[in-house]
Amino acid sequence: MPETETPENAQTPETDRLALPLLPLLSGVVLPQMVVTLALESDEARDAADAALDVGGRVVLVPRTGAGAYASVGTIARIESDGELPNGQRAVVLRGLARAHVGGPSSAETVESSRSGVWVDVVPIAERAEVSGRAREMAREYKAIVRGIAQRVGSPRIADALQGVDEPGALADTAGWSPELSVERKVELLETIDPEARIELALEWARDVLAELEVGEQIRHRVTDGMEKTQREYVLRQQLDAIRKELGETTGDDVDVVEEYRERLAAATVPDDVRAAVTREIDRLERMSEQSPEHSWIRTWIDTVFELPWGERSEDHVDVRAARAVLDADHTGLNDVKDRIVEFLAVRRLRAVRQAEIAEGGMTADDAPGAEALTSGGGGRKERGAGAILALVGPPGVGKTSLGESIARAMGREFVRVSVGGTRDEAEIRGHRRTYVGALPGRVLQGMKQAGTRNPVFMLDELDKIGSDFRGDPAAALLEVLDPEQNARFSDHYLNVPFDLSHVFFIATANLLDPIPRPLRDRMEVIRLAGYTPEEKGEIARSFLIPRQHEAAGLPNDRIRWSPAAVRDIVSEYTSEAGVRDLERQIAAICRKVARRAAEGDEALVRVTRGSLDKLLGAPRHPPEPASI
Repeated sequence: MPETETPENAQTPETDRLALPLLPLLSGVVLPQMVVTLALESDEARDAADAALDVGGRVVLVPRTGAGAYASVGTIARIESDGELPNGQRAVVLRGLARAHVGGPSSAETVESSRSGVWVDVVPIAERAEVSGRAREMAREYKAIVRGIAQRVGSPRIADALQGVDEPGALADTAGWSPELSVERKVELLETIDPEARIELALEWARDVLAELEVGEQIRHRVTDGMEKTQREYVLRQQLDAIRKELGETTGDDVDVVEEYRERLAAATVPDDVRAAVTREIDRLERMSEQSPEHSWIRTWIDTVFELPWGERSEDHVDVRAARAVLDADHTGLNDVKDRIVEFLAVRRLRAVRQAEIAEGGMTADDAPGAEALTSGGGGRKERGAGAILALVGPPGVGKTSLGESIARAMGREFVRVSVGGTRDEAEIRGHRRTYVGALPGRVLQGMKQAGTRNPVFMLDELDKIGSDFRGDPAAALLEVLDPEQNARFSDHYLNVPFDLSHVFFIATANLLDPIPRPLRDRMEVIRLAGYTPEEKGEIARSFLIPRQHEAAGLPNDRIRWSPAAVRDIVSEYTSEAGVRDLERQIAAICRKVARRAAEGDEALVRVTRGSLDKLLGAPRHPPEPASI
């Protein structure tokens, strides 16, 4: 606490040079009017105190400002008492009286050069008697600010101690009591001789302290208010739920979500590591407030886990003859391709039968004769449930996607198609991490959720059009999806728990084989679709395309009669492609013209012949070349 009491023998310091014992302060600063207890730790300090007591008790205190450096201004102090501390060390009680120049204001003598003896010459500094109105105004403001600081730190006695101090210079010196004020600032205050400049300096520091306290108080209030509001809302919500349950007014929205999740988890067929992960998230959800943004993120994650087909699967019905019948019914031509697909399904059928026999006989794969061939592929690589990956490569419009649908129908499995053409972000395959706002699983797991079973026929369409940029390489992410050695524990970034893809029958489609990265090609069984012959295109047009376009145009099947010669001419003179997409567009153009006539009231039967093609479709685009002589 600052000492405001005026000593009984205090007087205006003399302006003549005095010789006083020197007591250097190794730490801290003593300002005028301050009363401090100083331990005499060195022989030099004890000698200075003894010399001062011999001449009336006055000594000059000079603070140290650095290694071997001392302030240019010291404080003349009087020893009030001399004694020992509880630890037995000698100490003195000092009262600051006035500032003084050490060695004189213009002398080259320094404190360090005076250390050889106890005595040093000092010139007392008289406090200026005239005080301006500005200085008194700053003194009043300083008192008000200190009062505000005292209220915020809970020490009102600090402000009370300043009430009896009116002089601006003396009021500024009371700042030396502040423990928050650094030694450097206290030395600056000691060396500021002008009272007006001194009170201005103290006022500036006090304003900074008050501003920091106000900001800290605002932050504490906001945090406290937010916590109290959250706790109050939680208690009120619990009370409201209890009242509704007592009244029997609970609705579906009031059902305990956590208990519902626990019941769903107990009934779900999921691996142990997935069950442990979901249990941890349910426990976090139970402890979390609904106002937290993570509350909705956790619920979305748990819902996604429950929507995935962990235990559901379709029962395979791989009948080779029935599969060939389905392919023949859905596709005209492509006999080599259909034979290869049937062979592939036949191998899968025999492997499944053999594995069932081993399981019924109680033998392991190591004990059963020939069982090793069922669990290893080329080079000893283990194939899990899916075996090799089919890749249908051919020009557009030859029926790659429809072949995949036919395979799924022949096997009795669900069919999922995901187009990866133009994909450049690895997160499209693996998903985004849960730390991102709006994160979702990758397209692979979204497709599995859409299928609803763990063993669908999964088509990755347009694999040759996949790209890569700074966001990652989707082709590299597909390696884990399509590799039988890895996809049994596929890890999606969003799900962050392994998902078994080994039972999925993957089919990839591409127009060209070369753009597909070699590591992906090594994991696929390539089946090439060269295209259709003109005769096959004509049969496809009569069996599939014409009935489909009649229905699309809203025309009955007997509204248009197509001559076989007209269909052959459309194939040979109006299209030039391996597939049948352009052929279907030409048929659709004729159907639209007939639909327009019907809408205008013309109900006449339309016959499509060779002679009417020029009127319906214009001049042939690919006329036959004349025979050479």
